[in-house]
Amino acid sequence: MPAFKFSPLVVTCSIILFVSCQSQTRNKDEVKIHSVSIKYAEGFSVKYEGRIKWVDVNYPYQGATSGYQYVLVPKGDSVPAHEATTQVITTPLENIVCTSTTHIPALDYLNETERLVGFPTTDYVSSEKMRKRIDGGHVTELGIDKGMNLEKLFSLQPSLVMGYAMSGDLGQLKKVQEMGVPVVINAEYLEKHPLGRAEWIKFVALFFNKEKEADSVFQLIETEYTKTVIIAKQDPIKPTVMSGVVYGDAWFMPGGQNYAARLLKDAGCSYLWADDPSQGFLELSFESVYAKAKEADLWIGVGSFLTIKEMTDAENRYTNFKPIKQKQVFTYNARKGAKGGSEFLELGYARPDLILKDLVKIAHPALLPEYTLYFHQKLE
Repeated sequence: MPAFKFSPLVVTCSIILFVSCQSQTRNKDEVKIHSVSIKYAEGFSVKYEGRIKWVDVNYPYQGATSGYQYVLVPKGDSVPAHEATTQVITTPLENIVCTSTTHIPALDYLNETERLVGFPTTDYVSSEKMRKRIDGGHVTELGIDKGMNLEKLFSLQPSLVMGYAMSGDLGQLKKVQEMGVPVVINAEYLEKHPLGRAEWIKFVALFFNKEKEADSVFQLIETEYTKTVIIAKQDPIKPTVMSGVVYGDAWFMPGGQNYAARLLKDAGCSYLWADDPSQGFLELSFESVYAKAKEADLWIGVGSFLTIKEMTDAENRYTNFKPIKQKQVFTYNARKGAKGGSEFLELGYARPDLILKDLVKIAHPALLPEYTLYFHQKLE
């Protein structure tokens, strides 16, 4: 029996309280520069020159052969000589527009929730702290992708827009840059290690001069994750796991080197496609999945389905899988925000420790007897 007892709420409150106490002791007129160390994230790096920070996003999108550089200059300081392609950012940020719900937890944990002034579709936001700000009318809805209202965005005069890129074509973000609004690419979603994605809180912290606070938050998350990996190793039995569902003519599931596959491995599971070399998602035929996974112990990750009946109504052939017969099917969408947004999709990158505990509870329930699933839920 492990000596550790986990409570997601306690850990989350500890993070918030710790950062709150640190923030209250800071002199608002003083800029303190604390260097940041990066342990797991491969997508960004930072170099300090006095109070100046040179920040590189090394791998901004899948297949990128070059990255982006930003120079962060404290307000009132001289801007150093730099390449024409280097974006100059004045710190600390006075406000920010974010484009992904995955950016929201970093603002919350750094006590910078009130800095958000614009977001594409606010209904997607689940954070209770940020919802209060949205409901109070302090966050402007801007629209998605090509439908983004650039005039409305410009009127907000944001210190920067934090975006993400799926390719070298930045689309609307390029137009935002042309308007004179700084754009920073956050590439957290490309990290291979779950803690690498969580470590991007240190990236966000650079723009608010809150490296020390980010490091403290990350250390708590890393500690919880590492403890849980150790606990999972106590059970030599590794239940077999299948994932994904059919969309159209193909079954989509995580590749063997995908972030989700790493979480399953760390949770002491045997993912049936663990030997696959791809980092993205696989598109397989129903027949090939059935041949390999019909006797799987667990089915984890079933899209938007809420019940087993919904699944089998959509695809009757699902009834032939062992997890369906034994009701060992789990969704990660148990928690929804006030407007229906997925808390897993928003908070999951920042809190891989909670995802991992869920998976250990599902696969090895005796190892975490007092733990209650946070993101996941068994379908009935």
